[in-house]
Amino acid sequence: MKLRIDRAALLKAMSRAQGVVERKNTIPILANVLLDARDDSLSLRATDLDIEIVEKIAGEIDRPGATTVAAHLLHEIVRKLPDGAELTLTAEPDTGRLEVSAGRSRFQLATLPKEDFPMMASAEFACDYTAAAPLLRRLFDKSKFAVSTEETRYYLNGVFLHVAEDRDGKHLRAVATDGHRLARIDGELPEGADGAPGVIVPRKTVGELRKMLDDDDAAVAVSVSETKIRFAVDGLVLTSKVIDGAFPDYARVIPAENDKRMEVEAQAFYKAVDRVATVSQERSRTVKLALDEDRLVLSVNAPDAGSASEEVEVAYPFEPMEIGFNARYLLEIAGQIERENAVFAFSDPGSPTVVSEGDDRSAIYVVMPMRV
Repeated sequence: MKLRIDRAALLKAMSRAQGVVERKNTIPILANVLLDARDDSLSLRATDLDIEIVEKIAGEIDRPGATTVAAHLLHEIVRKLPDGAELTLTAEPDTGRLEVSAGRSRFQLATLPKEDFPMMASAEFACDYTAAAPLLRRLFDKSKFAVSTEETRYYLNGVFLHVAEDRDGKHLRAVATDGHRLARIDGELPEGADGAPGVIVPRKTVGELRKMLDDDDAAVAVSVSETKIRFAVDGLVLTSKVIDGAFPDYARVIPAENDKRMEVEAQAFYKAVDRVATVSQERSRTVKLALDEDRLVLSVNAPDAGSASEEVEVAYPFEPMEIGFNARYLLEIAGQIERENAVFAFSDPGSPTVVSEGDDRSAIYVVMPMRV
């Protein structure tokens, strides 16, 4: 195998490939990326056996062939080479080495046989549709913060992507929860997506997919089965197993009768919570919200560090109430609000609170209170 390739193109592809590869591997070949040169393009393939990414980039192929090399090592070498460099990659079958050269730089890297590289089994996909990149970006960006990191409840370790129907019609919906907060995001249902099975997209897959969605004009081909999901755009294909488990009935935990409504400017609220929470370094620091008529006082009391309070102007025409929340949860939810105002719907200090973006119900969040 011998080819010449632009450094910027290879760096971009290697950045995506090495994101899939786990740094600690008991199977040596899984630390490698498969390089396959043929027909004026270089194909890069990386996998951790749960996710597989394949990307094709243009190159000048002098001699077709394939080999595998350590993904993180190759990425670091390409990253440190100068901008605008042209790289030459040469693999000789009898040496077991890949030579990477650019200008006066030469690297000899150990390889493993391409025959040992695992391929993800192809699946029969039950549904295929095309979704705009901004739609998928919104669904996953606004829900992923609520994904659980608790491995015992593995079925919460991803975003539940499914078709949902309510009084406004059918939507493509993303839901994530860790039991303390929940995000439910609706988007327009793409043509052909109506029959798609609901699947739980793993947290790592969501992170890798996000790197594919920066182009607002991109159309993403989505294929879904009961066990796998595939996203393809511009010569890049990400295939992932989905989490094998039943996502809980999230509709039961979204209160419908919260009648005490507080409206507040989202950015002002976010900054005020951030300021008062500064005095406490505890992971689960509690911010107390003391509500009175059109007045909100945020306060934090940390016996070891001190205390803080700040008054925020709100629209709240109900009886006084005090309720506490984890500061980080409040900041994460307030950080998702894209409209000017956030609306909090309360019931009582011990019940879940619903947060929405003004009167827009396409993105709602639920957060459990803490005792104050």
